[in-house]
This record gives sequence, C-alpha cells and structure tokens, in this order.
Amino acid sequence: MTKDHPKGDDATLFRDFVGEVEPVKTEPQVVGAKQSPASPGTAERRKAAEAGVERSGNYLARSDYIAPVKPWDILSWKRDGVQHGVFKNLRQGKYMADASVDLHRLNVEQARAAVFQFVRESVAHDIRCGLITHGRGEHRDPPALLKSCVNHWLQEMDEVLAFHSAQRQHGGVGASYVLLRKSESKRDENREKYGVRSSD
Repeated sequence: MTKDHPKGDDATLFRDFVGEVEPVKTEPQVVGAKQSPASPGTAERRKAAEAGVERSGNYLARSDYIAPVKPWDILSWKRDGVQHGVFKNLRQGKYMADASVDLHRLNVEQARAAVFQFVRESVAHDIRCGLITHGRGEHRDPPALLKSCVNHWLQEMDEVLAFHSAQRQHGGVGASYVLLRKSESKRDENREKYGVRSSD
C-alpha cells in the first residue's frame, strides 16, 4: 500500500504495478480418471490373461451370433441316434438331475463360461443328466438373452446328447434338462465289462 492511493483501491494499485492484463485463453478440457503408468509387467499379465482364456478351450459362440428365442418358448433338441423313449423320459423329467447350475445374475460372458465348465465337469464326473436354470428373461433387453444363448451353446457341445425345457416343479421354461454322454472312462469300463462298444 502506498500513500498515493486511498486504502482499499487494490485494483488501481495492481494495474499501476503490472500494466494492463489480458486473460489467458485456454481450450476446454475433459478430465478423465487418472491412469497410473503401465508397469513393466502389465503387458505380460494381459497376454497371460488372454492366453488363459484360449487355454480354457471355450469355443462357445458369442451372443452376437445367436438366434433369439422367446421368453415362453419351449426348448427341445436331440442328436440323431438318441432313442425316442430316452428323450421322452428326459422331457417328462423322469431322470434325476445330479448336477445343476443357476445362471441368474450372470452376464452373458459369465454364463458362457459357466455353461461350458458345467457340461465339461458333469461329464468328467459321470453325470448323465443336469439342470441349467437360465430364466425366461422377459424383462431383459433383448428378451430371453441367456435362454437364447443356452439353446445355442448346448447344441454346439459334443458332450450334450439332448436337452428340453424343464417341468414346472424344476423351473418350467426358465430351466432346461440336459442329457450328457458317458465319460471316456465310463465307456471304457463298459467295453471291458461287456466286451462290446457301449452306446452313449
């Protein structure tokens, strides 16, 4: 503060000291989340994760390539060679489902992994009939997304002989019975026991 200016006239003092000032023009910026610099192992870990997905052997189709079904559609499919009586028993829920998996609250990619693992592990443990609960998907966008995926995925897997929408007490059209092939060990056991090639 100087004696030449009255107290409180700070703006005049500032102009006298530095001269006229023009505001600096800046371009608007979008501020995003800060990203920490990549550590030397980041790329390697990413490659390892991608390789892990490939090593899993999951060949099931992505949802982009799957034909939709409707929420209340009955799913029904069997391979050639599956006897009519066997398929009828499956359809009527007469086979005990010794394993089950519930896909509720899973996204498509999680469900894809779960179905693949469920079928593979069921066959490995000599389970012949399983139950997959996929829901109807009435309120999803698109509707019946997981149901459509399950309908497609099961037909892709050689381990699956047939599947059909479940009876009401087991989930109705929101679930499906799945008939599975015998494991290799069980087929070998039957060949040794009966001296003939066993059927699936």
